[in-house]
Amino acid sequence: MADNVKKVVLAYSGGLDTSVILPWIKEHYGCRMVAFVADIGQGKDELKGIVGKAKRSGADEVVIRNLQETFVTDYLWPMLKGGAVYEHKYLLGTSIARPLIAAEQVRVAHETGADAVAHGATGKGNDQVRFELTFMALDPKLTIIAPWKDPRFELTSREAALEYAQKRNIPVTASRKSIYSRDRNLWHISHEGADLENPWNEPQDNLWVMSVAKSKAPAKPAYVVVDFKEGVPVGLNGKAMEPVKIVETLNRLGGQHAVGQTHLVENRLVGMKSRGAYETPGGAILVEAFRGLEALTLDRETMHYKQQLSLKYAEMIYYGQWFTPLRESLDAFFDRTGRYMTGSVRVKLFKGTCETAGAKSPYSLYSEKLASFTMGAEYNPTDAIGFIRLFGLPMRVQSAVQKQGKRPAGGKSGKKR
Repeated sequence: MADNVKKVVLAYSGGLDTSVILPWIKEHYGCRMVAFVADIGQGKDELKGIVGKAKRSGADEVVIRNLQETFVTDYLWPMLKGGAVYEHKYLLGTSIARPLIAAEQVRVAHETGADAVAHGATGKGNDQVRFELTFMALDPKLTIIAPWKDPRFELTSREAALEYAQKRNIPVTASRKSIYSRDRNLWHISHEGADLENPWNEPQDNLWVMSVAKSKAPAKPAYVVVDFKEGVPVGLNGKAMEPVKIVETLNRLGGQHAVGQTHLVENRLVGMKSRGAYETPGGAILVEAFRGLEALTLDRETMHYKQQLSLKYAEMIYYGQWFTPLRESLDAFFDRTGRYMTGSVRVKLFKGTCETAGAKSPYSLYSEKLASFTMGAEYNPTDAIGFIRLFGLPMRVQSAVQKQGKRPAGGKSGKKR
């Protein structure tokens, strides 16, 4: 254990966990504490009074950085272009934020002369890996403090943490009645714990924060047009818009129509399954719009190969492997595939669903003449005869050799038919 550290930069959210971890580290390590707050769009309510809260918890310094634009342009847009979705449903809202927070945390450590960094992620979850891999990649000399993995750490439940906070007059907003663990940023909000831990339980209507319940969504659909340039969203409904504003606007619109709600039992990197519910209203619209434009502008072989790489990209984000040569190399591939992804996609929002209603691009590979049932000079149907004969040649040979009333060696005998 590195008990000789002098100054620690803690990734501080103001929530229950980091509010009690800050004084705990200070008491057990006898060091100065820097509370680092990353503003990645979690909202004014969560950031309100956070400096005073950190000071009352024992912070010697508080550093707040607005990282919203960096979050969108350097993390969300690459993830969008990469088509990254984990296990069919999870749009990686928490996963993609951790490398950014940890990277800025390392920067703050350098600026403040700290010799250690700390996080409040538990020893059961994925976030511990995401934080620590980033620390290792960007400055392996920094000491990493993870209280949840320290044998001396006794606050191993939310109830114990609440009791610890109350005894030391540490201000926290969590209570025993509101026990969900939530993580929010510009892209999404996650919900874990309480009744969600039983996979038989359906998320209740009052769970949702960024969006209305599907039963309360408007009975009339809404439409929004997302404009892209080289695979990057640049505006809505024909109007140019800044990156953060695009996400904020779609969050509001998608939230009104219950878009982006999902829940799943997912496979954590550490080996266990967990149950979580997620709201990603704006992200869900952007992912759908991107796919709509991709369908127009990518050729078949590239699109199918990209689907394979997207699965790997999603895993790497989920596993915290952002600062790796492979992720950077995959980004180069996705940048190249997005070269001709310029155009607009009209998305329909209705009762929790969003789907592409229409798409257009000056680089569309879709040809109405070729796709039409009407035969024209641009397509000679007799060409298909030779194509199919050659494409099916292996099947014809196999049938001729293996299916003349004989069975492969080792196969079960059967009655003649």
